[in-house]
Amino acid sequence: MRTFAVALCALVCLEGAAQAEVATYYGQEFAGHRTASGEKFNPGAKTAAHRTLPFGTRVRVTNSRNGRSIIVRINDRGPLVKGRAIDLSSGAARAIGMGSTGNVRMEVIR
Repeated sequence: MRTFAVALCALVCLEGAAQAEVATYYGQEFAGHRTASGEKFNPGAKTAAHRTLPFGTRVRVTNSRNGRSIIVRINDRGPLVKGRAIDLSSGAARAIGMGSTGNVRMEVIR
């Protein structure tokens, strides 16, 4: 029940309001492994990992440095490193011109 409350709070807090966060990406080394949602990880897909947002949530991620954005679907849990808010697939990170880490703004899409 507590997990549900935290996920709901994260969804409500992020919905419609962009938040500045630190993002990283993960790629080829996890290709074909199962994500927390049960699907196989595809590094080229426009997906991401988030600690609390429900699977299937769509999030607009904008690179703060160059203004490029992409909409990703949450299908995994992470990031596992403290201080990071979202792990993008390598395809999503490439699409917004992000290096190994970057400052991004996140906005939940209804």
